[in-house]
Amino acid sequence: MTKNDCFELGKITKTHGLKGEVILWLDVDFPEDYEDLESLFLEVNGELVPYFIETYRPSGNRAIVHFEDITTLEKAETLVNLNAFLPLEELPELDDDQFYYHEIIGFQVIDKQLGTLGTVQTVHAMQAQDLLVMDYKGKEVFIPVIDEIVLDADKAAKVLNVNLPDGLLDVYLED
Repeated sequence: MTKNDCFELGKITKTHGLKGEVILWLDVDFPEDYEDLESLFLEVNGELVPYFIETYRPSGNRAIVHFEDITTLEKAETLVNLNAFLPLEELPELDDDQFYYHEIIGFQVIDKQLGTLGTVQTVHAMQAQDLLVMDYKGKEVFIPVIDEIVLDADKAAKVLNVNLPDGLLDVYLED
């Protein structure tokens, strides 16, 4: 299993207690969709390693997790700060007008007024505002991911339709 076959579920943030439990922070919109996890992958030295779940106690966007064979505080400490992944097929189905960020990488960005602008390079999920990164005339442009700006994604045509605010592109083209 490679990272390209997976999505990032969250991160082990700290240990819990003395018997090998850890706190898993879930970086997802609907943590309740993942309450029946039996296993997940942790990124150890750049490789995804499967870990099997013995107990899983969710609370909001965190869960107390006890993995098989992790029975001491010392073993649990080795998992802190590791990113957790699940296979892409574990992602919940979305409505037609919704998309996951990994799906739109490489999509053409088409503005309502300006037409074709560039290609989605990546998306930065940030605490205050998620930002779509687009290459436009050799410049890196950041577009806020909000409903008023990002209108919809045509997955079949690999097109992201946007309505950019006046002057947004000018900010990136100035020297």
